[in-house]
Amino acid sequence: MKDIIIAGSTGYLGRHLVAALQSKNLPFRAITRNTQNLMDAGLPPSRIITAQVTQPQTLSEQLNGAELLISTVGITRQKDGLTYMDVDYQANLNLLREAQKAGIRKMIYVSAINGQHLRHLKIMEAKERFVDALISSGMDYIIIRPNGFFSDMADFLAMAKKGTVYLFGHGQYKLNPIHGADLAEMILDSRDLTNSQIEVGGPDILTQDEIAKLALDAFRTQGKVIHLPDWTRRAFIWLARTFTSSKTYGPLEFFLTMMAQDNIGPRYGVHRLETFFEREAEVMRTVRT
Repeated sequence: MKDIIIAGSTGYLGRHLVAALQSKNLPFRAITRNTQNLMDAGLPPSRIITAQVTQPQTLSEQLNGAELLISTVGITRQKDGLTYMDVDYQANLNLLREAQKAGIRKMIYVSAINGQHLRHLKIMEAKERFVDALISSGMDYIIIRPNGFFSDMADFLAMAKKGTVYLFGHGQYKLNPIHGADLAEMILDSRDLTNSQIEVGGPDILTQDEIAKLALDAFRTQGKVIHLPDWTRRAFIWLARTFTSSKTYGPLEFFLTMMAQDNIGPRYGVHRLETFFEREAEVMRTVRT
């Protein structure tokens, strides 16, 4: 079996993919600009590709000998002067073009649930533009559309720690966030599919109110949930778009838009949000003390 290439290997999902590949003893190489992070994870230099995906010349001939490219490359908050188009679109396009030169047969790209319907958002505009490029490239593809990660639920915990969780609207929209380890397993389990788009979420479908209660319970507090009128959410988005740059309003408009709809993917995995909250709350209490 030829190598699997992982791009975005030091991000949240990328780290879980590296761990899953190691546990399955599958041949792979991981792209990074910081080799020490992967060496600390136990990877030998032979499994590390040192490159900057926003600089295509650094990728030249680095992907030879592989048969599958998995990209989790993307940014939530723009930084280092890079935009969503620089990273979510162009960096992935750089990877795609180099993969074609190297004769790689298939690319798996991780976008976001309902992304194809949210192209008006800055983040999703870039992601879905790359999806279009991948589909029209002639290479076999799999588009993974996961629900929010457990790590994205940190805002609930941050509010719960202070005793009050604020929600927009009625709090009854549902979602099933997924743990990175479960998503990594799902991606590897799906790698033999061809030309597919797959939505996926975690095992528990919860309302926003239920997630808020789990966060409060993790701190063993009788805190409260306050529902703000939905017009305030819309006002926040308008103000951010009007008076700030995309660097500021991009993540805000994405999260506030996602909070105003159901986001439910087919259930997968074994990790429970309640357990994750309890463990994270314990860490937060330890750090405080």
